[in-house]
Amino acid sequence: MWGDISIAFLLAFVTAFVVTPYTIRLANRVGAIDLPDKRRVNEQPTPRLGGIAVIVGFLVSCIYLISVMTLENTLDLFGEEQYFHKLLGLFLGILVLFIFCFIDDVKGLPAIIKLIGQTIAAIIVVVFGIQINNINIPFLEQTLNIDNNIYIYIISVAWIVGITNAINLIDGLDGLSSGITLISCFSLIIVFTMNQSPVISIVLITALAGAIVGFIPYNFNPAKTFIGDTGAQFLGFALAVISIMGTAKTYTLLVLISPLIILALPIADTLFAIVRRIIKGKSIKAVFSPDTGHLHHKLMKKGYTQKQAVLILYGISACLGMFAIILLESGIWKAISFALMIIAVISIGYRDFHKSKVEKDNIYKN
Repeated sequence: MWGDISIAFLLAFVTAFVVTPYTIRLANRVGAIDLPDKRRVNEQPTPRLGGIAVIVGFLVSCIYLISVMTLENTLDLFGEEQYFHKLLGLFLGILVLFIFCFIDDVKGLPAIIKLIGQTIAAIIVVVFGIQINNINIPFLEQTLNIDNNIYIYIISVAWIVGITNAINLIDGLDGLSSGITLISCFSLIIVFTMNQSPVISIVLITALAGAIVGFIPYNFNPAKTFIGDTGAQFLGFALAVISIMGTAKTYTLLVLISPLIILALPIADTLFAIVRRIIKGKSIKAVFSPDTGHLHHKLMKKGYTQKQAVLILYGISACLGMFAIILLESGIWKAISFALMIIAVISIGYRDFHKSKVEKDNIYKN
């Protein structure tokens, strides 16, 4: 298994790294350029089709590994789990999402049209068998079976569309969405391994991590290219779908909520954005209106640089991922004690950091 995981990571990494310069040329040719404005932090026009390289790296790695594992009889595509249908649904969903996002990056699309594209892609995945349909609740020692297909579809589609938007909405600084997704991937790899999840889910999440590592050198501040809607929505979509596949073997409550904890930062940012926009705009339509109230915007308004804001959010994501891992392995009390220790250390460090920052600002003013 570890050989396959290594191949999945390295092949995706090399492919994405090599393809990214070509996406920069393509973006310049088709006019997919992010121009500076009051919402964006880039000071120079920047290509925004880097996500294509991530998708290509992911697909090349996955298709190669799936083919090799099938030939070696280490993966049964047509067995009881019906991985052929599930993977076909995943790839078709990615294709549909890519078409909508590519048009949006090049020409621009209304938010409602993008939501329709996400929903269609999610429905395809769910129809092909990647679904949340039962949850084993360990404390009550019983299984909650979702027998109604309508509820299965609603819950599964809502999860996929929700995570897709969560990663897309947090994509506001150089390397932010890709870095947070990468941290989430590494956390999920550990969770899947501990949970003895299907090998295919571990290979998929590792390939996703490898593709991001190949792309992120071009995306970290100062970015040579942006991941764009094409990449940001793909990252969220892939995370959501693979997390369902990874918990498919044992739908224990802790295993199911692990992705929720790992992705808590973008999820919370999205929920706050929805509430904030509804209150400010006094209508549901306001949800689709972009603003500058996201977490990364707030950090920069406090005076942090792009790099500092990104690293702070990376740190929070890493702590959440570790919390989920400890919770799954050692239980709630150890996880809570870890969280309290982290909060205490950060509180102490923040006081000194903030004091030092204020002193430096005063020196520059004088």
